[in-house]
Formats: sequence, structure tokens, C-alpha cells
Amino acid sequence: MPIYVYEVINRPADGGERFEWEQRMSDPPLQHHPVTGEPVRRVFQVPHVASKYTPGATRTRLDNANVEKSGFTKYERDKLTGKYHRVAGKKGPDTLHP
Repeated sequence: MPIYVYEVINRPADGGERFEWEQRMSDPPLQHHPVTGEPVRRVFQVPHVASKYTPGATRTRLDNANVEKSGFTKYERDKLTGKYHRVAGKKGPDTLHP
């Protein structure tokens, strides 16, 4: 069953209390808070849509072992010297100078 977010209407000072309520899609929206009885309204939120371009998936793709397995070479910049050192891959020089 989906979880809906509701907001108490009569609290302008703090913007209204928000709470989550699990109910069937076929059930009508709540009109009153289930505990206090105050009037409420349903808050519409952006749905979470999973994607293959998540930060975790990007980290995995750019992992040194995956880069090397795919046949690429990866360099990382040394902040002290400004030189680039090879951290993954077997082709190319060990160090690049800018």
C-alpha cells in the first residue's frame, strides 16, 4: 500500500505538522488527523524514480578496477605537485606533467 503525506491545515505559525499515513489507493483522502482530529490535506510530492545514473552507480562505473577491466587508463592529480599519476590501467606513462 502507498504511503501518503498529509499536513495539518490550521497551524499557520509553523507551516502545519506533516505526517505519513499508509492507506489503499482506493481509499478517500483523510479529512482529519487520525489522533488529534484537526483538519488535514494531502501533500503531493515528487515521486522517487530509480535511475541507472545514481551517484552509487557512477562511483561503481568509475572505480579503478572497473576502469582497468574496461581497457581504459585513469590518472589522478596530485594537489602538491600538480602532476597526474596513473592509478588504473597499464597503458601510458606513469606520470603526466601539465
